[in-house]
Amino acid sequence: MRKRQLLFLRDALIYAFTTFGGPQAHVAILLREFVEKRHYITEEELMELNALSQVLPGPSSTQTLVGVAWKVGGLKLAILTFLIWILPSAVVMCLAAIFYRTFAASGRVDQVLRFIQPAAVGIVAYAAFTFGQKFLKSQVSKVLAAGSLIATLILQNPYAFPLLILLGGIISSALETQPVEDDLRVKLFSNVNPKKVGYFIGILLFFAALGAVINRTSPFSLPVRLFENFYRNGILIFGGGQVLVPLMYTEFVELKHYLTNSEFLSGYALQQALPGPTFSFTSFVGAISLGNQGYGLGGQIIGSIVAVIGINLPGLILILFIVPFWEDLKKIARIKNSLSGINAVAVGFMVTALILLIKPFGANLLAYGIMAGAFSLLYFTKLKTPIIIIIGVVLGLIF
Repeated sequence: MRKRQLLFLRDALIYAFTTFGGPQAHVAILLREFVEKRHYITEEELMELNALSQVLPGPSSTQTLVGVAWKVGGLKLAILTFLIWILPSAVVMCLAAIFYRTFAASGRVDQVLRFIQPAAVGIVAYAAFTFGQKFLKSQVSKVLAAGSLIATLILQNPYAFPLLILLGGIISSALETQPVEDDLRVKLFSNVNPKKVGYFIGILLFFAALGAVINRTSPFSLPVRLFENFYRNGILIFGGGQVLVPLMYTEFVELKHYLTNSEFLSGYALQQALPGPTFSFTSFVGAISLGNQGYGLGGQIIGSIVAVIGINLPGLILILFIVPFWEDLKKIARIKNSLSGINAVAVGFMVTALILLIKPFGANLLAYGIMAGAFSLLYFTKLKTPIIIIIGVVLGLIF
């Protein structure tokens, strides 16, 4: 490996331990450290990679960083960079899941969680609000958001998500796109390797079928089904971590009861205080899910690995497959315009999750005050989410 590539891996490691604030902050740091300081790629290339990550489902920050690595050193460097970026926070979240019950049994933790959990809901509310401000600008997008909110509240089924996302993309693409030249689409799809597309779809279908036919009493049943759940969610998530959390809450807490509301919010709050990708939260969810089913320490570690690989694999595959013909892809208006509908539907999902997250607090006025406080601090000040969580921890320890 060349010296420049080793230097890139070192910078990626530093980036993994020092990056807070979500995708927008992540891109700003990439611009400063990887473009202006190190000159790994140009600013235009970085912005195009970031735009591509917004078009694709999956973790946008991860996809952007992996795309930069691919341009610097090809596939090998891209995969190494992905592991360096995802592993630190994923390991911490796995350990948090393993020791969660021990800490929860101490009693003192309940005091801390009194403040952290509603603060985490306030963070979700802020994400939903800002997402709505950004994407609900047309009458069509508002109708789609309201429709997805109502549909998910009524249906309460994880398979409603892909159907609604697909429907939202089709509607916005049909209503907002002018006729385009067919030869451009022919040129694009002539660059697509059918085998790669087959592998991508085949992984999902294989694990979905395996999860359906495997004996539910088998010790492999839940890990296989978990992988399919996370892989499917990885395909569906447009918009990064803001959308990931509502989707997972609805499926894993409300519908499948793999973990409790308290466990989910505690893990989410911890992840918000850590550097790295929001998608590392899945490490906690996977470990807790298998732990609650009696799989023990080894099972929790397997659950963490299954979740992290499953949620990230679709986005990783897509970014590595599509970067080579992005120049053609970004010219197709129908693909670009479908995003407005997809994002509008995602806003509906986020509001659904917010309603479900608030419901367990009942008439707890303190919890609502903390939610409003967290939302207000994010909206009216420049405080970042890790500071909000630390404030919650301190208040819990004091009071």
